[in-house]
Amino acid sequence: MPSKLHPLQVNPTTGEPYLRLPSPHDNIIITPPRMSDVDAAMRNLNDRKVVDWLSSPPYPYLQSHAESRLTMVTKESDAILADLEADDPEQSGGSLKIVGACPVHALREVAEDGTETLIGDVHLRRCALVHEGAEQTVSCEENAARAVGDPSIIWCAGDWLASSHHGRGIMSAAFRTLMTDWAIPRMNVRVMRVETYAENVASARVFEKFGFVQECIADDVIVTNTGVVRRGIRLLWWKHP
Repeated sequence: MPSKLHPLQVNPTTGEPYLRLPSPHDNIIITPPRMSDVDAAMRNLNDRKVVDWLSSPPYPYLQSHAESRLTMVTKESDAILADLEADDPEQSGGSLKIVGACPVHALREVAEDGTETLIGDVHLRRCALVHEGAEQTVSCEENAARAVGDPSIIWCAGDWLASSHHGRGIMSAAFRTLMTDWAIPRMNVRVMRVETYAENVASARVFEKFGFVQECIADDVIVTNTGVVRRGIRLLWWKHP
């Protein structure tokens, strides 16, 4: 019988679960967030090459911001892991439990000496559907109320990657790993709607490589927390084959 955490691997020294990216990026793992990520989060989320393309992080990104978010997401990750550990597969005929989130989303580069450096984040959440306008057929409240494992839940994704690692295909590999190894089999993710700024072609390509199809470009105008004006939100959809 597979581990309750399957397909997560477990670090034999720390006991921390993780997913490993395939070659040629197999020196990168996806782990739970850590409170020790404060400095790396501040460094990356104050980098204009990163944060100019994001809508939610405050700018400047202070220690208090990093500590607050990491406190929240580590608790969420711990809760999912506790839920998984409490499961008894024998009572469900050996099938693994479907859960409502992924406990790992921090991207770390592992050096030859074992040192791990936070280089990004890729996470899934239920979609708030804020850019659909008159085309919206499902409300945020309806989507949030659907039971864990409901295949009609509409999911979104958010990500960032250190500017030092842009242009290498890392985020494409990380997103594919998260989807195929965890989201589809362990969350029953079947429908996703993601959004990128219209100018952010590289971000759109991450999703298109996984099979997302652009539905439209909403004519929203967003002013980022760094003061950059972004015109147009690209909406892309994916449905499990």
